[in-house]
Amino acid sequence: MTERSRHSPGKLLEPLLKELGRPGRRAFRLPELDVPARRPEELLPPEILRKEPADLPEVSERDLVKHFMRLAHLNFSAETNFYPLGSCTMKYNPKVNEEIAGLAGFAQLHPCTPEKGAQGILALLFELEQLLREILGMDAVTLQPAAGAHGELTALLMAKAFHESKGHPRRTVVVPDSAHGTNPASAALCGFEVVEVRSNARGRISLSELASVMDENVAVFMMTNPNTLGLFEGEVLEIAGLVHERGALMYLDGANLNALLGLVRPGEMGFDMVHVNVHKTFSVPHGSGGPGGGPVGVKAPLKPFLPGPVVQRDEEGYHLASPGPLSIGRVRSFFGNVGALVRAYAYIRGLGKAGLRGVAEGAILNANYLKALLKGVLPIPVDEPCMHEFIASARELKSKHGVKAMEIAKRLLDYGFYAPTICFPLIVEEALMIEPSETESKQTLEAFAEALKRICAEARENPARVQSAPHRMPVSRLDEVQAAREPNLRW
Repeated sequence: MTERSRHSPGKLLEPLLKELGRPGRRAFRLPELDVPARRPEELLPPEILRKEPADLPEVSERDLVKHFMRLAHLNFSAETNFYPLGSCTMKYNPKVNEEIAGLAGFAQLHPCTPEKGAQGILALLFELEQLLREILGMDAVTLQPAAGAHGELTALLMAKAFHESKGHPRRTVVVPDSAHGTNPASAALCGFEVVEVRSNARGRISLSELASVMDENVAVFMMTNPNTLGLFEGEVLEIAGLVHERGALMYLDGANLNALLGLVRPGEMGFDMVHVNVHKTFSVPHGSGGPGGGPVGVKAPLKPFLPGPVVQRDEEGYHLASPGPLSIGRVRSFFGNVGALVRAYAYIRGLGKAGLRGVAEGAILNANYLKALLKGVLPIPVDEPCMHEFIASARELKSKHGVKAMEIAKRLLDYGFYAPTICFPLIVEEALMIEPSETESKQTLEAFAEALKRICAEARENPARVQSAPHRMPVSRLDEVQAAREPNLRW
């Protein structure tokens, strides 16, 4: 394999639009007016009119189109590159679902449309709730949360109200040391104290550690299964028994649901609540903060606390009903990110039961195959059969050759691959969290493994080459701290 460029050898550079321009060039020219023209000061107040023309690029339409197309080709995305971002399931999603979400009856429907004029979308939302209930093994679902963390917040607010309704408010939420950072953040936003429980040597939750922190003040135990090391928590039933024995609730962070579809249902593992990242699992574009969706499923005892409004069906059709008196209230304007939910509905109905199971089976097969290809290339801290993702470590390369996981990630860009998640989970030093997803081919996985082999060889033979990467991107190494604290958003 050689380093590759999409359009030209060497560094991929694209001039600024202003640098492409020349005085007098125009992308579009209107014919002379055949009606009397009015002066700008006759149409607008003088104080808002420019005294000098705006300093804008002057370019032809052809140069303008080529410029933005070249910029687009510099992007890394699930449509153009391998995107093994662990814990996020950045997979290719069928474009037919985009077409369905773009149908006029969905895309142009005003959220204030009377119920009689919105029966189609209400029917879809009602059916999607039933589908998610079946997939999750839950008794009720709300579609309102707009993302996974919003789903966490919604579920924890319900848990808080649940315990308060029993006359025993609880103050603590327990999370594993491998948890996503949103778990403790959501708990803190709800006013809970957060207690961490350590993993054992096999990267799983330690039952003895969990038992030592479970007291009468614990409201919820939050866990991810499979966990963030890509490992299935085989003692989940014992964990659920312990949590329920102490009067607390079991919460599943559904970020890794891609590994469970059709194989096992969270409700059958003892969970009382679960959120679903439809923008990871069910065909919704993922990235740049949205659009997302974080439906929450709950068991029957928590149903009265669901947010409203609720879609209900009777002999006259579908209606948006107010929630009951124990509801936590509205958590989203109107009914949530409906466009994302339409995509999720189309994805589920398009695949069917067998197809959804195939998603999980393909994801697990791909992850284990890629892990096998990388054996001997990068250490695998817990080298056991994984689910949809696995953790490798650059700890030895860092200690012996000074090459960090971050630098391996940067070097992968030169080979045309996006980087896996790095330095997470925090319990693995110099972690690379790799999730190939079910949508990638055997050839892509082999090419990625070969690229990592070459990069690791470079790290041992010529570490400076990796430490200074990327070499073919328009920008090489940014000061990431300064970029985050002092972003320069203009030329």
